Amino acid sequence: MDMSGQYRIQAPRDVVWAALNDPEVLKRCIPGCKELEQKSPTELAAKVSLKIGPISANFSGDVTLQNLNPPAGYTIAGQGSGGAAGFAKGSAEVALTEVEGGAETDLAYTAKAEVGGKLAALGGRLIQATSKKLADEFFSAFARELNGPDEPAVDAEPEKKKSRWSKWLGR
Repeated sequence: MDMSGQYRIQAPRDVVWAALNDPEVLKRCIPGCKELEQKSPTELAAKVSLKIGPISANFSGDVTLQNLNPPAGYTIAGQGSGGAAGFAKGSAEVALTEVEGGAETDLAYTAKAEVGGKLAALGGRLIQATSKKLADEFFSAFARELNGPDEPAVDAEPEKKKSRWSKWLGR
């Protein structure tokens, strides 16, 4: 099943790129993420708890960053086993485009997901709806992470933006 979406991030592209590669940011944004450990610059181990329809499962798996093209985008791929519940795997192509003279970034994604075991028995429509919801939750949380809980007004003070972005810019 394929899903796609686009978000406007109120931060320069290099800031968004750095956040997409920050395990702490990813952990806060992945729905149900309990643990996310960086094994290498492109590999992470994850533990996620999810409820899909009537099935609740704890997944353990790996997340890999592929096709790196800094700061324009990459592919984030993951797969996990939920024990008796089955397995889930998926990937998302993420593209970052500068807008507003470089002050903002459009994040576009195209994601694919696949499930097996008891999860697959739930039916395609429920799985597709849940997969779309989880993708939207991740990218919405990511946008809020950088934009702040309330999108700042256009005339927000640059000092506030600088302090919010300084972590990813190294300043």
